[in-house]
Amino acid sequence: MNKFLTDKVNNLAPSATLAMAAKARELKSKGVDIIGLSLGEPDFNVPEFIKEAAVKAINDNYNSYTPVDGYSDLKNAISRKFLRDNNLNYKSSQIVVSTGAKQSIANVIEAMISPGDEVILLAPFWVSYSAMIEISGGIPIVVQSDIKSNFKVPASKIKDHISNKTRMVIINSPNNPSGSLYNEEELKKIADMLKDHPEIFILSDEIYEHINYGFKHFSFASIPEMYKRTITVNGVAKAFAMTGWRIGYLGAPEWLAKACTKLQGQSTSGANCIAQKATIAALDANIDQIKYMIDEFRERKKIIINLLSRIEGFKLNDPEGAFYIFPDISYFFGKTIDGFEIKDSTDFSLFLLEKAHVATVTGEAFGSPKNIRISYAASRENIKKAVNRIKNIF
Repeated sequence: MNKFLTDKVNNLAPSATLAMAAKARELKSKGVDIIGLSLGEPDFNVPEFIKEAAVKAINDNYNSYTPVDGYSDLKNAISRKFLRDNNLNYKSSQIVVSTGAKQSIANVIEAMISPGDEVILLAPFWVSYSAMIEISGGIPIVVQSDIKSNFKVPASKIKDHISNKTRMVIINSPNNPSGSLYNEEELKKIADMLKDHPEIFILSDEIYEHINYGFKHFSFASIPEMYKRTITVNGVAKAFAMTGWRIGYLGAPEWLAKACTKLQGQSTSGANCIAQKATIAALDANIDQIKYMIDEFRERKKIIINLLSRIEGFKLNDPEGAFYIFPDISYFFGKTIDGFEIKDSTDFSLFLLEKAHVATVTGEAFGSPKNIRISYAASRENIKKAVNRIKNIF
């Protein structure tokens, strides 16, 4: 029945992370013991003080439609957070609350990218960026990196891909899927290069901001000459383990915030009322209250790097943030193992699922075809068990 669907939908690739999770669930339903290391979802419970704020909101009878761009007290809390953590002065009128950071990003792209416009993506990049650009009729321009450069793209390489059609550069730091973090010096070099291109905007996706291991997070919009050209996107899913609560937000020039509010008003309208009230408690809290999660992620990272490094063919680096390992597994390309031919990273990811019963995600989806993404947002026990399974199939 695809003939009744638009070309836009027919040509749209499904999210690779969600597709792998669905395949893993399908095998689980058949009784297969699958260890899921594919989704970027913390396995912690939501902190008690956030749950208490949600319960209070329910008891205070918050149950009505919310303002399209978010409750004013939440937007004020976001303003305080931006100033405290990022040295960014965003007024309430520059902030839009959405149903997850994913919607915030989609709103910006839909508002700013017209058919034929080019958007530069620094590979590896989050799977949905390219799809969102294509939905708007834009053209993703992928700039490659690899494990040798710690999966970071220098300003000079970005400059080589700028054309008169370039409208936006998307920067994600800490990065999903690599965990790499662009430091202040690297971002300032990119900003310096972009001074000569005032028509180009920067979307800075900072959803993993607090999940970093001893490295200082730096917000692109805090570079004075870039403030008016930068859209800062963040949310509470990753750092506060609030994935299902679906609250994201952006800080942007006021004209763009109004445009995103207009778009959102014709799609989902305002985000969930209870989750918004709980988010105020999350953002106003001292970041030390979630330090136990970051500390645990750090230990899990050490464990998974140590174990994977013992398997021949896994080329690893040591990421500075997020909760992913992004090994280069091109060593296995062209090999046949246990009757399974491995031509690319998609084959390799499927091989791990079918033979080791471990779910990962192909690097193809992130613009890096030599790699796979492995999430360590899982228990230490499951990480050890998963890597042991992988080791045993070679």
